[in-house]
Amino acid sequence: MSAPSGENDFLYELELEVEAELTLAESSHPEEAVGLSIIDWLFDPADVEREEIGLRGLLDAVEVLEDGSRPGDHAA
Repeated sequence: MSAPSGENDFLYELELEVEAELTLAESSHPEEAVGLSIIDWLFDPADVEREEIGLRGLLDAVEVLEDGSRPGDHAA
C-alpha cells in the first residue's frame, strides 16, 4: 500500500476500505456453514467466495491506478 499524495488520496482511502472489507470477508469462515442446514445459513458460502474474489480484483485495480500504470503499458 502506498502513502497518499494529492490526487491519490481518494485511491488510498478506497484501498483502505477494500482491505477492511476483504479482511471481514476472509474472517467470515463460510466453510462452517456447510455443516448446517441451508435454513440455518446466515449467508451462502458461495456468495462469500464471490465477494472475496471481487474485492481482491478491486484491490488489484486500485493498486495499479496508484502505481500510475495503465492497461496496455508494457516495458520494452
